[in-house]
Amino acid sequence: MAHAVPTRGTSTGVRTGAGTGASGASGASGHTPPDVFGARTHLLAKWAMPLAIGLVYGYWAASIRRHGGPITGWNLLFGFMTVLAFAILWYVVRTVADRLPREGHAVLWGAFAGSALGFLYSGSGVAMFTCILVSLLLAAAVTAGLYYHYATHQDAEEARTARTRNPARAGTT
Repeated sequence: MAHAVPTRGTSTGVRTGAGTGASGASGASGHTPPDVFGARTHLLAKWAMPLAIGLVYGYWAASIRRHGGPITGWNLLFGFMTVLAFAILWYVVRTVADRLPREGHAVLWGAFAGSALGFLYSGSGVAMFTCILVSLLLAAAVTAGLYYHYATHQDAEEARTARTRNPARAGTT
């Protein structure tokens, strides 16, 4: 027995029109890829991922700070405070970045990544100039990569939306 595959934007998984997806636009091949996970799983991942990455980041920061010495209560407190700060900043950056245009979005995530690396790298005792230089290089690389990603994906999405709104002009741009 065949079952309909749930697609984005539908509650039953059955498409109402030929080749329509979540926004009424279909992909280049005429179909929308199925959304494998449900809304509950996406929500859980949205909140659990920053916390999980924050735990790794906090452990890393605490291990750098103790310089190979014994684990102390203060070291554990520092690690957990780092986890808390990292996760809260991630949530704030994600919330603010969603409201920005693609340029601001990319710059904000680049600044977050550069600052996070700079904090870890400065704890290792390296010269401050080196720490700043490495942080700026990472921030620039993340910003450039995300800008390219957002620019290419948003332009393609806008073109699909324009073709859907005016099918008579689908061949002309």
